[in-house]
Amino acid sequence: MNEVLLTGNEAIARGFWEAGGRFVSAYPGTPSTEITENAAKYAEIIAEWAPNEKVAMEAVIGASIGGVRTLVAMKHVGLNVAADPLFTVAYTGVNGGLVIVSADDPGMHSSQNEQDNRYYGRAAKVPVLEPSDSQEALDFTKEAFTISEAFDTPVILRLTTRVAHSQSLVKVGDRLEFALKEYHKDPAKYVMIPANARRRHVVVEKRLADLQKYNNTSVSNQVEYTRSDIGIICSGIIYQYVKEVIPEANILKIGMSFPLPEDLIREFASKVKELYVIEELEPFMEEKIKSMGIAVKGREVFSPLGEIFPANIARVLLGEKADAIQETPDIPGRPPVMCAGCPHRAVFYLFNKLKLTVSGDIGCYTLACLPPLSSIDTTICMGASIGVAHGLEKAQGREFSHKTVAVLGESTFIHSGITGLINVAYNQSAVTTVILDNRITAMTGHQHNPASGFNAKGEPAPALDLPKLVKACGIEHVAVVDPFNLPALENALKEAMSFDGPSVIITKRPCILLDKKKQDTPFKVDEDACIGCKICLRIGCPALGLRGKKAFIEPSQCVGCGLCENICPRGAIQNPVQKGDIQ
Repeated sequence: MNEVLLTGNEAIARGFWEAGGRFVSAYPGTPSTEITENAAKYAEIIAEWAPNEKVAMEAVIGASIGGVRTLVAMKHVGLNVAADPLFTVAYTGVNGGLVIVSADDPGMHSSQNEQDNRYYGRAAKVPVLEPSDSQEALDFTKEAFTISEAFDTPVILRLTTRVAHSQSLVKVGDRLEFALKEYHKDPAKYVMIPANARRRHVVVEKRLADLQKYNNTSVSNQVEYTRSDIGIICSGIIYQYVKEVIPEANILKIGMSFPLPEDLIREFASKVKELYVIEELEPFMEEKIKSMGIAVKGREVFSPLGEIFPANIARVLLGEKADAIQETPDIPGRPPVMCAGCPHRAVFYLFNKLKLTVSGDIGCYTLACLPPLSSIDTTICMGASIGVAHGLEKAQGREFSHKTVAVLGESTFIHSGITGLINVAYNQSAVTTVILDNRITAMTGHQHNPASGFNAKGEPAPALDLPKLVKACGIEHVAVVDPFNLPALENALKEAMSFDGPSVIITKRPCILLDKKKQDTPFKVDEDACIGCKICLRIGCPALGLRGKKAFIEPSQCVGCGLCENICPRGAIQNPVQKGDIQ
């Protein structure tokens, strides 16, 4: 076996390959995105980006029934979208092994909430495995397939941002050539009409009891006894922190957090005088352990808010000795901004200028809620912008919608905005929807989508025709415009919002990061012409700033998009090539 340095996400992709995995489907979502990106590098794996997580889940269920080992990966909120098929495949069971990766995000580094998806395992009655480092990410992926097929169940592999993105040494092995299983027509198992589902529910409950017994001796759990009086029950990245801060403690590291190994926990608790459960987010294990009649400290000493760091553990368990533990470094803040040259910037500049009510969505453009653009009123979840704008009209009246827009990216629109647009057309509200088509799923690192013309492996694929799709949804008023043509964009907005019915504007320009070689010569400020009005600063471009009372452009940041030139009222911002400064 070779040892290589891998992130948790890379290790899961490798583990899937080593386990003989054949098909993976996903929708990009930080912190899970790189699992599918890395799986796509293996020739033996069919890797796909799906329009959303529900579709991805349904595709891998079909592949599992078809007899191959399959994996679906998503961030925690993605499992909300895929929850419908999840709860039913828990009843049907599998043919080829089926692993569901849920990447939770304590601390909300890139998410709108920090839900704890271990509860999905409990609610759906499927096992949950939690790796604590990259080696376990690989090993637990392989173990998950063994459990899946042995117990006829999907398995949730739950990791968090720190495990997903941290690197550690991993012993990698060879690929298991997993033979294609025969497909058997079995409606009693796979057709969940009530009569069949009632019988399958009995199977689910029996399976859960069997899994609980299995977990008492599972190799995924690990017990470490010392001479200390303190016992700590933990899982995932918290195990690494505990080992760092209190190496002398007795530790029960839980590898399968649902169903919990009750016999193992009772034995461990009996051998320590003071017992703690340390877990991020919700008291998932703590609640169960207390229900077993075991005294344990957890939520009363560890906050349910955000991440738990080594310093937090030290303060609780070491007291005065905690001063020796390094706190999280105090790094100067740098507010996130859209990139210089981002085609979305002009859209939100106009939203602000026109004083519109803006129902926003999930994407890079969500940053437009921050100053100086300050032009998003709501952001709920993927695709919600259109439905929220529709609801605002129902609450505030028809006239209100003529100053209201819904805005979302093309990938988000495909993910879950289409049905919202159909609802707007069907119920005839005068909502204007702006679809920002930058030809890529940008926020998660430039993954292809059905509108980009390429698949997950970078191969050519049919590109979705957004204007035709929008018209097929029942929208009559459709305009396509270059967002950097400010007069045309402003006219399109005003026409759409004055239309007495639903309307759509598609802004079409590629993400500036898709081809950096196409960036133009940086612009310059003519200080004699600049009056210091600061209007150019309203677009929030990172290349623009003030030097004294005059605007200036940092040439290393400017990509020459020309937006600032278009809005300068004095003509003080100029292209050096056009002016003749550069030949």
